Amino acid sequence: MKYKIVCDVHTHTLASGHAYGTIREMAEAAAEKGIELLGISEHGPGIEGTCSPVYFWGLTKTVPRILNGVEMFHGCELNVLNNGTISLPDKYVYFLDYGIVGIHLMCYEDVGAEKNTDNLIECMKHPKVNFISHPDSDDSPVNYERLVKAAKKYDVALELNNNSLVEKHRRFNCYENYRTMLKLCMEHRTNIIVSSDAHDPSQVGKFDLAIELLEEIDFDEELIVNTSKEKFKEFIARKNRVIEKK
Repeated sequence: MKYKIVCDVHTHTLASGHAYGTIREMAEAAAEKGIELLGISEHGPGIEGTCSPVYFWGLTKTVPRILNGVEMFHGCELNVLNNGTISLPDKYVYFLDYGIVGIHLMCYEDVGAEKNTDNLIECMKHPKVNFISHPDSDDSPVNYERLVKAAKKYDVALELNNNSLVEKHRRFNCYENYRTMLKLCMEHRTNIIVSSDAHDPSQVGKFDLAIELLEEIDFDEELIVNTSKEKFKEFIARKNRVIEKK
């Protein structure tokens, strides 16, 4: 297989309210799948049933950094709000190892491709936002040319989400949208991250459909940030350094 993904950093546990494994069960599954670094990224405020903001305050101080031989990182899947901000206050965001931000229609009103893109770009500017989750559905369309260029500018990786491609809950027109996005990423040298979006231990490290799509378009492996632990950690550290320098 051409693409070897060793970090899975978009995953959810019981704390997200609609996922079905504990942190330790997810880590055990990651070890069995050969995942070297596991990121737990519970949903932020705005998703029904998710954890309270104070949950994120304790993660990096309390949960062991190594579980079942797997290195553990802790983030949050933050919600884009209609005013172009994220749904978790900064006093909690800055305890995270990394941030993922995405549109979830449970707490966001679709305002069309251009304004949706504007709101995502505003969120990209936050120092703790490293990834955009599942920018793939025509239920909340975006302008991919603008999104890809902005992700390059603000050093944010766009996600290729394996869960989006699963037939039983496939996001609207996601295959064609991903083909468009990935080709633009190669043209503009914009990074991507491949994620399982696991909501159960059985889904951890599951990238099969995403890898099939990468192979179909012969995507440049150099642009994938989670093919090694070192590459992933360098990527999330780099944005903070650039912003501090400015």
